[in-house]
Amino acid sequence: MVHLDDRGTTEPVGPRSPHRPHWAWLVLVAAFFALVGAAGFRAAPSVLIDPLHAEFGWSRGTISAAVSINMLLYGLFSPFAAALMERLGMRRVVATALLLVAAGSGLTVFMSASWQLMLCWGVLVGVGTGSMALAFVATVTSRWFVRHRGLVSGVLTAAGAAGQLVFLPLVAVLATDHGWRTASLAVSGAALAVVPIVLLLLRDHPADVGTTAYGAAHGEGAEAGPTVPAAGSARRAMLVLADAARSPTFWLLAGGFAICGASTNGLIGTHFVPAAHDHGMPHTTAASLLALVGVFDIAGTVASGWLTDRVDPRWLLGIYYTLRGASLLLLPQLFAPTTEPPMWAFIVFYGLDWVATVPPTVALCRQWWGSTGPIVFGWVFASHQVGAALAALGAGLARDQLGSYDLAWYAAGGLCALAAVMSLRIRRSRVCP
Repeated sequence: MVHLDDRGTTEPVGPRSPHRPHWAWLVLVAAFFALVGAAGFRAAPSVLIDPLHAEFGWSRGTISAAVSINMLLYGLFSPFAAALMERLGMRRVVATALLLVAAGSGLTVFMSASWQLMLCWGVLVGVGTGSMALAFVATVTSRWFVRHRGLVSGVLTAAGAAGQLVFLPLVAVLATDHGWRTASLAVSGAALAVVPIVLLLLRDHPADVGTTAYGAAHGEGAEAGPTVPAAGSARRAMLVLADAARSPTFWLLAGGFAICGASTNGLIGTHFVPAAHDHGMPHTTAASLLALVGVFDIAGTVASGWLTDRVDPRWLLGIYYTLRGASLLLLPQLFAPTTEPPMWAFIVFYGLDWVATVPPTVALCRQWWGSTGPIVFGWVFASHQVGAALAALGAGLARDQLGSYDLAWYAAGGLCALAAVMSLRIRRSRVCP
């Protein structure tokens, strides 16, 4: 016999303590730490571009190409990872992904040619981080939560910012004082340290531990147990894409999210530190500013998740993209050798908006495509990383050719205005969440 307690847990009547937390919160903790551990590498490229350029003589365009490969694979592997999680389980996929991130970062200490950078930074870390991309966030929220889905997706999305907050100043100090190899090894060690937490706490489905999703009645509102797709994981992902691509909503979401990637990870995440250094700012100071973006992003993304549970997500996306575009258009005038008040204002304003777009985008995918929403979001997120890859490479080439990043900032600001229009043109959902 079972009953539903006041925390949304279906549990046996009898010996279990009523004070034991719902297992969904343990899954949330494991997912949070996994995303933080993987985020260590996300902090590395922006502060290692100049040290690698100084030691090996590789152009910024060449180094940015390795970052672009990483971002492409990070996005393109995401929907396949979501399908793999259906077949193999989240725990296996995430633990393997963390090992790939550790290997890709650690092996860079032995490299002597640019193709090795492409292999380590690009392929190994790209596939590893892609397996824990935001499709993982969508999978966790869909399987384990009925109540507070928007808030939980905001918390997990903010985990990437928390990783940036933790690692970016550390990586900058290590690279400056002890060399870039020490910084790479630190990132590798952080990814390895999270693996035991994943194996201990992460579970694939509520039924695995005899419960239901948080806030659901027994068998209601989320997947109650493992489902093995009739098709293989790759075919499953492609079939979902074929269905979603028939809807204009998919292309509006994907187009807007591509611009989101270009204006965040691709541009600010990769090139803010070297751009600030071009204006006389020390690497460590610029890295600390970028880490502060992560601080305010945590607040902004969690708040966005809370708002997503209450406000039409289309309007949220339109507002977020408009504000981000305005801040990027102002950025070229704010760079200086020291941090003046206008730059502090940019850091706060831009930080609150950094990935606030994720919770409403996840919600729209869930509303439109129901149980396949996480895989659809994986494809939408793939477009995010295509945009990020193009921006990372394009901004690096622009800096090599023009001697300045100004064109990149202005182009990104204009594109954000286009993303706002695309978001507001999305129609109301065709299915209920």
